[in-house]
Amino acid sequence: MDDSICQGYEKEIQALEEEIKLLSEKYEEIQQESTFFSDEEILKSIKSFQRDTQGETKGHESPSDLKAQLESLQTDLSFLMKFTGFQFTSHSKKTVEKTRDRTVQKHRLSGKCHSLSFQLEFQLLRMQNNEKVSAVVSDLSIIMESRGDSDVSKFVSSTEEHGNLLTFFRSLSTYAEWHEHRRCTFQHFK
Repeated sequence: MDDSICQGYEKEIQALEEEIKLLSEKYEEIQQESTFFSDEEILKSIKSFQRDTQGETKGHESPSDLKAQLESLQTDLSFLMKFTGFQFTSHSKKTVEKTRDRTVQKHRLSGKCHSLSFQLEFQLLRMQNNEKVSAVVSDLSIIMESRGDSDVSKFVSSTEEHGNLLTFFRSLSTYAEWHEHRRCTFQHFK
């Protein structure tokens, strides 16, 4: 009977150790995310926040001003979505590596451009030398509904190989716009 009690306690201890390990990993991830910004950037943000809140207490920005500003931002966002055709549905970011002058983040982004859905996954390496900041995209992976179009498949492969996000978004915008026109035209003749 003593052995069965000991085995029960050992199993419970192992379960607790595993839970501690998982919670420790989760805590480290949260710490990495919070250390994305340098101490100087955090201090600047705190000072800026304090100035903003002091201005609010002095009555510089009333709730109606904030509401008007929010409506203006929503109008601008709506305009940009109509103008470019892009509508982002989700974005996630995870810091993989963080040092004083180098940060590696993994991004996952999904959305639609007109009627074409897309998903991107890439790593962004940010390096800071003195006051210069450079960013390099790597490990780009694009998932898109090509609907059997070999040109789109070739374009996606080439973009993944070169890691050029700007070219991808520009080309996708143009292609999706004309794809939408073709779809409407064919729909008209059906």
